[in-house]
Formats: sequence, C-alpha cells, structure tokens
Amino acid sequence: MSAEKITKVEENFQRALEFKKMVNRWQTSHIHCAWQMTLSQRRNPYTILRMQDAMVKELALANKQLLMVRQAALHQLFEKEHQQYQQELNQMGKAFYVERL
Repeated sequence: MSAEKITKVEENFQRALEFKKMVNRWQTSHIHCAWQMTLSQRRNPYTILRMQDAMVKELALANKQLLMVRQAALHQLFEKEHQQYQQELNQMGKAFYVERL
C-alpha cells in the first residue's frame, strides 16, 4: 500500500472513532437526563401536584381578569354608542325617555 492510502485509512479510522465517542457521549447524556427526570418525578410527586394546582389557579384568575377587561371594554363601547344615539336624537329634536325617581 502506498503512504497516501495508509494515511487516508488512518484518517477514516480516526473519524469513525470520534463519531463513535460522540454517539456514546450523547447516549450517556440522554440516559442521565432520563434518569434525572424519573428520579425527580418520584422524589417530588407532591411538588408536581402543587405546581399543577397553582397553574390551574393562575389560569382561573387570568380568565377572570380577561373577562373583567372584556366587560369593561364592552361597557365603554355601549356608553359611546349611547352618547352617539343621544346626539343624533338631539339633532332631530328628540330624546331618550328617562324615568326619574
């Protein structure tokens, strides 16, 4: 064999070794990560339940706040339309009937 072929074979062998090391490192880190996740899930089931409960409460409060904001915007829209109708009726010489107590 020529010297060039030997160096190419050695380079290919080195690349294959590096690739195998990289795959082994990835598999090791993947296994370690999965192990850590299962360990934390076993160790802290009540923590997970508390976090889920907190998320449910936060979503309920966020929905309530959103509802209040939407109601306020709708109230402003109705008030603006009422004033607009009142102005149009005033221009025609008419008015809304308002019962006074």
